[in-house]
Amino acid sequence: VGVSLGVIAGALGGWVEELIMRVIDVLLAFPGLLLNLAIVAVVKKPGVGHLVFALCINGWVGYARMARGQVLALRNREFVEAARAIGVSRLGIMRRHLLPNITSPIIVQATLGFANVILIESALSFLGFGAQMPYSWGALLDQDQTYLWLSTRYVLAPGIAIAVVVLGFNLLGDGLRDRLDPKRQNS
Repeated sequence: VGVSLGVIAGALGGWVEELIMRVIDVLLAFPGLLLNLAIVAVVKKPGVGHLVFALCINGWVGYARMARGQVLALRNREFVEAARAIGVSRLGIMRRHLLPNITSPIIVQATLGFANVILIESALSFLGFGAQMPYSWGALLDQDQTYLWLSTRYVLAPGIAIAVVVLGFNLLGDGLRDRLDPKRQNS
């Protein structure tokens, strides 16, 4: 959703771009974790669907802003101007020229965003506002607090698992950025 709105906003411009960007600005005005917490807290018994909804409410804005920035950078390039000159429609330019050129930054953003989703879900589950599943890492951290004085290994296991997976996704994102960057492929 965010990518398509960002591409549409960047390619079309005008009042559509202004409307989408103002919605994004309003959503960015709220801290993400607090907005997610507020959305999940108003539900009587939060489940996975509520958690996904809360994460999607403000999760798409980063993708939309990045896609819009990429499209704005690409729309005046020579290959887009050439396609426009030979009569390719706006939709054809978006599909054939803009979307393939913004795919790699979107993939990198997705890997980095996935680590953020894991942290937010763990935080919400730790606070008792996430999906009420006993096997969530945040819920495991919350349950293991009672055993903290007996042995730290109970708390360390889910804490280390969260840290390793988040670090892994961040390293994957960095590696993909280096691998997919066209400027680095030439050198």
